[in-house]
Amino acid sequence: MKSLLSWLGYGDGDHVLGGHGHGHSGGHDHGSGGHGHTHGVIDPTIATTSRGIWAIKWSFVILALTAATQLVVVIISGSVALLADTIHNVGDAVTAIPLWVAFMLARRKPSRTFTYGLGRVEDLAGLFIVAIILFSAIVAGYQSILRLIDPQPITHLGWVLAAGVIGFFGNEAVAVFRIRVGREINSAALIADGYHARTDGFTSLAVVLGALGIWMGFPLADPIVGLVITAAIFVIVWQSARAVLTRMLDGVEPDILNEIDHVAEHVAGVQRVHAVQARWLGHRLHAEMSVQIDETLPLADALRIVDHMRTELFAHLPVLSQVSIRIEAPAHDSTGHAAALHHSDAHSHHHAPEPFRFETGLAAGVVEIVDTPGGERMRLTLARHVEGLSAKVVIDRPDGPEILELMPDMDNHHRLTSHAVPAEPHEFNATLVLTANDTSETLPFRMVEPDGHHH
Repeated sequence: MKSLLSWLGYGDGDHVLGGHGHGHSGGHDHGSGGHGHTHGVIDPTIATTSRGIWAIKWSFVILALTAATQLVVVIISGSVALLADTIHNVGDAVTAIPLWVAFMLARRKPSRTFTYGLGRVEDLAGLFIVAIILFSAIVAGYQSILRLIDPQPITHLGWVLAAGVIGFFGNEAVAVFRIRVGREINSAALIADGYHARTDGFTSLAVVLGALGIWMGFPLADPIVGLVITAAIFVIVWQSARAVLTRMLDGVEPDILNEIDHVAEHVAGVQRVHAVQARWLGHRLHAEMSVQIDETLPLADALRIVDHMRTELFAHLPVLSQVSIRIEAPAHDSTGHAAALHHSDAHSHHHAPEPFRFETGLAAGVVEIVDTPGGERMRLTLARHVEGLSAKVVIDRPDGPEILELMPDMDNHHRLTSHAVPAEPHEFNATLVLTANDTSETLPFRMVEPDGHHH
C-alpha cells in the first residue's frame, strides 16, 4: 500500500527501488562517475529537461481536454460553480507555459554572461506557479463566500456531477504525472505544479459534493465545501512557497551536506574536509569544498586523490552535476609542524569501521556505519541495483543475531538506511542479505574499528 501511495505521488517522496526504470536489463547502473562520465549517450541535463518538457506538454493536453468538456456542461447547466472550476482548470493548463519556457531555457549551454546556464529560470517558474496557486485559492474562497451569501439554482445536476468527476480525475492524472516526473528529475517547480493540480482536483470534487448536497435539499452544501477546499489550497500554497523559496535562496537539504562530508572523509589520503557548500541550479546540484592533503605528496598523487574523491561523490550523489574541490596544505603551528586536528574539527566518521564494498549480480555498492541527525545508522549506498531490491544486515552477537532492515531514504532511493542504531561494539562479523525477484544473495563481511577506538 505504501508503495502504491508513493507511486501516486502521496506521502513524503519515498522511492521504491526500481521505480524509475532507468538503465538496462531491468536495473539501474549509474556507472563510476554518475554524471557526464560516459560517451555516446545523451547528456543527462538534456535528457532530464526533455522529459520535463514532455510531462508539461501532456499535462497541458489533459487539462485542456478536461476544461473543454466542463465548458460544454457549463453551457448546458448554467452552473456558476462549475464555471469557476472550469476557469480554474484553464488557469492550470496555462501554468504549463512558464514551466515549458523554463525547461527550454535550462537546456541552453552556459555563456559568457550566464556562466552557470539558465537553471535558475526553473525556480522563477516555480515562484510564478505558487502565485497562480495563491490566486486560485483567493478565487475559490471568493466564489464560495458569494454562493454562501447568494445561493444560485443549478439545473441538470447529473451533468454537473459528471463534469465534476471528470475534473477530479483529469487533475489527479496530471498530478500523478507531474509529481512522479518531478521527483525523477528532481525538479521542485514541477513537483509544486503537481500538487497544484491535485488541489484543483479536490476543488472539482467539491463541485460534486455541493451538487449532491443541493440534490438532497441542502443548497448551502456547495459553498461550505468550497470554503473547506479553499483552506486546503492555502496549506499547499505555504508548502510549495517554502520549498521553492528555499531553493531560490540557495537552501539545500542538510542530509546532502552530511553525505558529501561522509563520502569525502572516507577517501584515502584526505586529512580534513571543510567549507563544504552546495546549492541547486534548477534540478542540478553544484557543490564545492576545501580538502587538506599531505603537503609532502607529489602533485600527481594529490590530483589522483582529488579525482578519486570526485568519482566517489558522483557515485553517491546521483543529483550532483558539478563539484569544485580546492586543495589546501595542513595548518602549521608555531614550530612549523602540521597542527593536529582536534576532535571537534574532525568529523566523527573517522572512528567508524572501514566500509564493506561489494559487487554482485543483484547490486553493487558499499555498506558502512554513518552518523545521521538521529545518531549512528547502518547504511547501504548503491551504485547499481536490479528492480525491487530489498536488503538487510544480520550481525553476529554473543546473545543472538542483530537484524537491521535497510529502508530507502526519502530523498535518495539509491541509499538504504537502518531505522535502528547498530549496537556497540562496532567490531563484528555480519552478513549482507540482498533479495529481489525471488533471488537472494548473502555476502559475509567483517567490520573492525580503527586502533584506539575499541570498546
